[in-house]
Amino acid sequence: MLRTAGTAIGLGAGLALGPLWGDEGQRGFKIGVCDWMTGKGGDPAVMDFCAELRLDGAMISFGAPGDKFDLRKAENRQLYAAACRKNNTAVASLGMGVLNNVPYKSDPRTEEWVSDSIDVSAAMGTNVVLLAFFGKDDLKNDAAGTAEVVRRLKRVAPKAEKAGVYLGIESWLSADEHLRIIESVGSPAVKVYYDVGNSFKMGYDIYKEIRRLGTKNICEFHAKDYSGKLFGQGEIDFWEVRRAMDEIGYRGWLQLEGPQPFGLVRSYRHDRNFLKAVFPPA
Repeated sequence: MLRTAGTAIGLGAGLALGPLWGDEGQRGFKIGVCDWMTGKGGDPAVMDFCAELRLDGAMISFGAPGDKFDLRKAENRQLYAAACRKNNTAVASLGMGVLNNVPYKSDPRTEEWVSDSIDVSAAMGTNVVLLAFFGKDDLKNDAAGTAEVVRRLKRVAPKAEKAGVYLGIESWLSADEHLRIIESVGSPAVKVYYDVGNSFKMGYDIYKEIRRLGTKNICEFHAKDYSGKLFGQGEIDFWEVRRAMDEIGYRGWLQLEGPQPFGLVRSYRHDRNFLKAVFPPA
């Protein structure tokens, strides 16, 4: 049975890791950061950055086999576990940005990679894997590519269901276009990884889209604003995002992926404080 999005098993490599990897219960919000925004992509040192900025944790990169800290290897997962213990932080979810250049919609290698990500997610006690569909993997106006993604997701979704892992689609598609993919796959393991900045940039009404998709179809959120301004000063009305989340009953992680107009630390310290005011912990 699939767990509620945002929860965690807390087991990894045979060890009881408890809250290291996520938040059990998730009655409030958690603010994290995408590791590729910090200069620590695919590196356990991202947890030092999280501690410095008082973030709750991070979405970490899951890449191709052979990466320096390839998460397919138990010893590398344990490095993240140690970094989380040291900093009192958590691994919230896995992000497969690698698919932007090695597209899931066409490259045969990626079927195994996505399957591997389910094993790793379960082993680390997370339950969200972001599947990226940008760049070479863009699905907008690509009927053939979308059909192939549906075919591949149908093959892997039963494994994700059994493991209690959600595969979150992040793309330029609208809510209705995402829903057509989800309905075509026909599995509760396939959801939308909702990026408020991306959807706003495409001209979608993000507040209506969040309400339309609901927690049935959203597994996690990216906090982003393409205006280049600090959160609260740009185009995204995060208070309205919060109202939409309240209506659908979402509680869980928001991952910083926003601009850095005053440098990484200063900008993200502001954005973290702003988000904590709008999306407080329990």
